[in-house]
Amino acid sequence: MSSKTTSYIIKRIILALVTIWVVMTVTFFVMHFIPGGPFTSEKAVSPSVQAAMEAKYGLDKPLLQQYATYMKGIITQFDFGPSIKQKGRQVVDIIFDGFRTSFKLGVLAAAWGAMAGVVLGAVAALKRNTVIDRIIMVIATAFISMPGFIVGSLMLLVFAVQLRWVPANGSTAAGLILPVIALGLSPMANITRLTRSSMLDVLGQDYIRTAKAKGVSGTKTIFGHALKNALIPVITYIGPMLAYIVTGSLVIEQIFAVPGIGRYFVSSIINRDYPMVMGTTIILAVLIVIMNLISDILYKVVDPRIDFQ
Repeated sequence: MSSKTTSYIIKRIILALVTIWVVMTVTFFVMHFIPGGPFTSEKAVSPSVQAAMEAKYGLDKPLLQQYATYMKGIITQFDFGPSIKQKGRQVVDIIFDGFRTSFKLGVLAAAWGAMAGVVLGAVAALKRNTVIDRIIMVIATAFISMPGFIVGSLMLLVFAVQLRWVPANGSTAAGLILPVIALGLSPMANITRLTRSSMLDVLGQDYIRTAKAKGVSGTKTIFGHALKNALIPVITYIGPMLAYIVTGSLVIEQIFAVPGIGRYFVSSIINRDYPMVMGTTIILAVLIVIMNLISDILYKVVDPRIDFQ
């Protein structure tokens, strides 16, 4: 590994740590500045009981002291504290319980969405301005335009309620089929458009014309030269996309009752469960930052001509 590459990676790691700290800080203060509190929805809570509950979770201390204590727990012990609403459970345990399901759901959705998107985008580029190209682009545009909750609801209604091919509940293996498909449709559509656009640009380059003039076979020209270089902008998208869908789509998990991290995140926001909101936000930020770093490094693998500056 060259010194430039090492220096670039170190700088990106430092920037990633700063980004995560900013996300943690902003989330912490925004949650505490919103009017109300985690105990305001409790019924028949006297001022003395509420004061005792706030003291139990350290919410009676000055805000800066709460911030310092919280940051110290995360940095030294990776401890997000106890959940305020789920009694007796630590935030880390809740997150990783949900993350196991969300990870499985997200990886499967990302895998099929990426593979289908690259194939469809490449076919559309090679069949430019034909009926096949138009059909693929209409499908891709439709799935980009349609919100996830509409796609998920329609799939649930047709395949689970009407046809009864799969369970409506996402807590079983068979019940994850529809969420995986629904979650991967939008990434698939975006990757299809990206691959087609990039492929068309690459196919017009001089080195592709030179390869064809030298008698290189069409298959080798497409897969050995064109498609490899066309994947560079796709990798840019796949990094953050993978981090996003691995943490679970909030809407999709709610529609299909998937017991993932998104379900816990929504309930924690509604219940003003500060530690849970903070923990989930931080995990999401860390994943996005890591995926961005990996995708940047993969540029060098895909295209050795790229030089880190």
